[in-house]
Amino acid sequence: MSKRILLVLAICGLAAMASAQADFNRFDFNVGGGLGIGRSYVAAFVGNSYHAEAGAGINFSRLFGVDAEYMYYGLGLRPSVSQNQSLPDASGNLQAISLDGIVNVPRHFGKWKAYGIFGVGFYRRSVSARSQLLAPGTICQAAWVRWWDVNCLNGAIQSAQTMSSMTKDAGGFNYGGGVTYPVPRLHSRLYVEGRYHRAYQSDGQTIVIPISVGLRW
Repeated sequence: MSKRILLVLAICGLAAMASAQADFNRFDFNVGGGLGIGRSYVAAFVGNSYHAEAGAGINFSRLFGVDAEYMYYGLGLRPSVSQNQSLPDASGNLQAISLDGIVNVPRHFGKWKAYGIFGVGFYRRSVSARSQLLAPGTICQAAWVRWWDVNCLNGAIQSAQTMSSMTKDAGGFNYGGGVTYPVPRLHSRLYVEGRYHRAYQSDGQTIVIPISVGLRW
């Protein structure tokens, strides 16, 4: 009798392991986008914006994985900033490549699953505007100093400078979390996620909070 019980338990154990492996994906991909919430100078110059993201990674277990992700975040200036700070046709973006660790919450909430994420990355902030010559004595504007790297002293231009475009690279980090819900027809999972990104450019920190909706598979 004991051997039969052990045999039944062994069969049940193997069945449970097979079932667990059936819905475990070794590789993970995602694509999404949505609202971007600006903070610090992004909030002052841009306000809320939009973003898009795509990534690929590997799951070491059902609880832990890593992925590499690319994010594009729009930095179009507010119309009032463009007009009041003499930045005609101004545009910009923040691009990021990050390496992230993902920790899945063991407890499920029906079909909903939760996860946390933390990573480090490389951030490139680029801005451009119609080229213009800034004459000595011109009153400096906040965006000129922070994002266009214009040199000012006591709030004014000291020597003639040309302002057109500027790119700043920096390291940074991100963290956040989200939830997923299975979409069987697409063989994927819908995800809703919030992240906090901070990059340390030499002229000031760039802080954004992207809220994403997308698919993982």
